[in-house]
Amino acid sequence: MANIKSAKKRIKVIETKTLRNKMIKSKVKTCIKKVEVAIAKGDKEAATAALQVAISEINKATSKGIFHKNTSARKISRLTKAVNKIA
Repeated sequence: MANIKSAKKRIKVIETKTLRNKMIKSKVKTCIKKVEVAIAKGDKEAATAALQVAISEINKATSKGIFHKNTSARKISRLTKAVNKIA
């Protein structure tokens, strides 16, 4: 356990940031699942709408430093490719 005042503060700050990161990652996962469910049903319109929301959330997470830019690009690419496969 930390004894120094600054170390105690860092622990609090890290806990706050960890909670925020978990919240945003969870939101992104939920958006991705919605796209995948729409793809499984074969509903192109719903999948496209959910894809736009998912891309927005992924980009927000990337801008906040939660995802690396290549990770977000990979996620977006895979989702877009899957939605485009629906005929």
